[in-house]
Amino acid sequence: MLESLFRLKEAGTSVRTEITAGVATFLTMAYITIVNPLTLSTEGTGMEFGAIFTATIIAAVVGTLIMGLWANWPVALAPGMGLNAYFTYTVILGDGYSYQQALTAVLIAGIVFVILSVTPARKYIINSIPKSMKLGVGAGIGLFLAIIGFQNAGVIVDNPATLVGLGDVASWPVLLAGLGFIIMSVLDKRGIPGSIIIGILAVSVIAWISGAGGASLSGVAGSVPSPEHAFQLDFSVLATAGFIGIAFAFLFVDFLDTAGTLTSVANLTGRVNDDGEVEDIDRALLADSAATVVGALAGTSNTTSYIESGAGIKEGGRTGLTAVTVAVLFAACLFFAPLAQSVPAFATAPALIFIATYFLRNIKDIDWDDVSEYAPAVLAAIVMPLTYSIAYGIAIGFIAYVLTKALSGKIDALNPASVGLAIVSVLFFVLS
Repeated sequence: MLESLFRLKEAGTSVRTEITAGVATFLTMAYITIVNPLTLSTEGTGMEFGAIFTATIIAAVVGTLIMGLWANWPVALAPGMGLNAYFTYTVILGDGYSYQQALTAVLIAGIVFVILSVTPARKYIINSIPKSMKLGVGAGIGLFLAIIGFQNAGVIVDNPATLVGLGDVASWPVLLAGLGFIIMSVLDKRGIPGSIIIGILAVSVIAWISGAGGASLSGVAGSVPSPEHAFQLDFSVLATAGFIGIAFAFLFVDFLDTAGTLTSVANLTGRVNDDGEVEDIDRALLADSAATVVGALAGTSNTTSYIESGAGIKEGGRTGLTAVTVAVLFAACLFFAPLAQSVPAFATAPALIFIATYFLRNIKDIDWDDVSEYAPAVLAAIVMPLTYSIAYGIAIGFIAYVLTKALSGKIDALNPASVGLAIVSVLFFVLS
């Protein structure tokens, strides 16, 4: 049955290899079951940790099963980092939308993503977005995650004179967060799977024993929390410019993230044919977009393909059986909500900072010999953390890109998609 479903022999793999690969992938991304609920349940959002914990796992399990059973890709999905921070700190806490309205924006973005995934528009958009802007947006998301991580750890604090300042670096939360970052970096360098979740748990255990920051262990296992935020949608602001801009930001970043991740995975698994086209990417994209819809209905931010799937691929994972294994392991996490809820914010802070380094790595591939390429990309990256908004970074970056190209005599380098994004960005600022 497994052979006929996943075509293991054709892929040159075995059941044992696929299961081993699934375990490796799960260990590298299990941190999301703790980090995502902590991010979305930040004070002021109106969301509850337990409900988000369950929604996170539902989204991960359903999305990963679709990817494994239908697309037959060794890719796992879960609510994405960056967009969950945007969901919390910009859309709800910054712009004042309710979490029901934010979930509606995620749902709309997911539905549009599904439509794009079944039309030729998908390939056109992916190819039309300038490489430098893709890299700049990715770097900006990394910086956005980093500043949130530093705040949660207490490294960065509010300063009325300079906007931000250095916190008490001798405090236990700051010291333990620093220890967590070192643990993650060292374990990752040594090639040990699960470096992030190991770092989070190590810091948490020390905090529980010492009582640092008021941390305490309230339990390990328990009943499954009710997903009380499921189907909590609010369409009342659907036609407003601000809402449309937010939905567009969710869609744009999710689309870029998914395209980049799946392309990377395709290269690693030999799914790129002689013409440079990715085999079966239609199913993979549709699986990813459908997962965002499921996640929004369950009560969490955008669900996306995880680049951490590369850990399983390094272990030999080549088919959807790897993804199915990850889904089973995620499902088992449903019963450990008390343990996840006991993890202090300063224990997950180094995870945000460490993940930020992944986002920033590719900035080296920007064309640094052409100012019309690197200046708008860097501008987009800088604006995101300083305004606490991915949407503002994207909008300002594309406006700058089109104007710089046009006024420097390189108008022929522009395509309709880039110009269209710039026009939409201008309207976003004018109408919001």
